[in-house]
Order: sequence, then structure tokens, then C-alpha cells
Amino acid sequence: MTFEQILLSVINWATTSGLRLIVALILLLISFKLINYFSKKILTATSKKHLDKTISQTIAYVFKIGMKCLVAVCLVGFVGIDTSGITALITSLGVCVGLAVNGALSNLAGGIMLICTRPFKVDDYIEAQGYSGTVEEIHITTTKLVTPDNKVVYVPNGALSSGNIVNYSEKALRRVDLTFSISYADDFKKAQGIIAEICDKHPLILKDPAKAIRVCAHNSSSIDISTKVWVKSEDYWTVNFDLLESVKTAFDENGVEIPFNQLDVHVKKD
Repeated sequence: MTFEQILLSVINWATTSGLRLIVALILLLISFKLINYFSKKILTATSKKHLDKTISQTIAYVFKIGMKCLVAVCLVGFVGIDTSGITALITSLGVCVGLAVNGALSNLAGGIMLICTRPFKVDDYIEAQGYSGTVEEIHITTTKLVTPDNKVVYVPNGALSSGNIVNYSEKALRRVDLTFSISYADDFKKAQGIIAEICDKHPLILKDPAKAIRVCAHNSSSIDISTKVWVKSEDYWTVNFDLLESVKTAFDENGVEIPFNQLDVHVKKD
């Protein structure tokens, strides 16, 4: 083959398939930018309609991925590549990958189950799989949690959908349960009155449901007083710490002893 023939072949390819390839790449870049733009618009529009964050993010994500895949397949056919062979190859690879990533498919199914059943939503505080944190994002295979100390945990949706989930944000009210111990030498009714007065004065403790302050156990070295009060879910930890500090201060001021374990050692001399 002479140089003129090679040059003619290159020019012929450039004016046919090469031109199509360049056009396809340009269309691919423009299409992807438009898809990203409309995906953000969908997310903004659904948020303005006060749609749940989980559903908004899922709709925008599925739209973006689905449209990009559709554009890519169409442009492959536009370039002139036979898509029937590619389809068969993708099908074969899909079977192999499906067998190899059984766990990933389990996470995919778990993600679909979580979105459909919705045991929690974005911004809920949950406990699951040994971790506690605020749900920041729910992806199709994993759920992103942010712990109170600002660590990010990605929990697989397969395990999450089949395990126990504690949702602390689903209900508007939570109960603070604390136990205070006093010595047998102290008047437990006086201690109950001190605790009740502190609870009545706290602005975040609700009057209804009513508080419950009762003796709950007679231990070997203490009488235990159970204290149960109701608060709004977002005030739980504030009230928990306030009661612990206030009761300790009030007990000290009123001479109520909080017992602790002691060991008496007697030395016997022969």
C-alpha cells in the first residue's frame, strides 16, 4: 500500500467515522452538562415543594444516571458501532458480575427496601449495626451516617434493612430515665421531693405526660430512686445532663449522701 493510499484512507475515515466520533464526543459533553443541570433543578424543585429529602435525592440521582446511560448508548449507535454485540457482551458480563457481587446486589435490594418502607429518613438520628448518628444521605447501596463526634460511617443497606434499627427522631417526645442512689440513713421521701422540685423548675421538662419519681430498688448499700420525665426529642441530652448536675448539687446542699462501694479491711493480730 502506497503512501497516497494510506493518506486517502485516513482522509476518508476522518471525513466519515472520525467526524462522527468528534460530533459524538461533543454531544456527550453537552448532554452530560445538561443532565447535571436538570438534575440539580429537579432536586431544587422537589425541595421547594417540601418533598422528603430522601425522595428528592433519589429522584434526582436516578434521573441523572438513567439519562447518562441512555445518551451513551444512543451515541455509540450514532458512531456506527453495532450495539447488538455490545448488548450481548453486557448481558454476559452482567451475569458474571451478578454472581461475583452477590453482596452488592443484596445492598441494592436493601436500598430499595429502605426507600420503600422508610424506617428512617434524611436528618433522623438512628442507631443501627453498632453505630449511632444522623442520617445525611441514603444511597442505593449504602446509608451515610454522621456520628455526634463528626465521624462519617457508611452502613451497607443489605445489613441495615435486615437488622434492628432504633429511630430516635421518629417520635416528637422522648423519656429521660435516670436512677439516683441514696444511703439507707437518708430520708428517701426528702430525696424524692428534691428531685421533684428540680424537675418542676426545669423549663424543658414537660408537664404532660407527668413525671414519675419512685423507689425502684433496695440494693446492698443504697436505695435507688428511679426518675422518668418526658421531653421533646431535641432536648433529650440537655435535660439528661442538667438533671445529673442539678440533683448532685441539691443533694450536697441538703446533706443527702450518694453512697459508693467501700471495702473495709480488718487486720487481726494473734
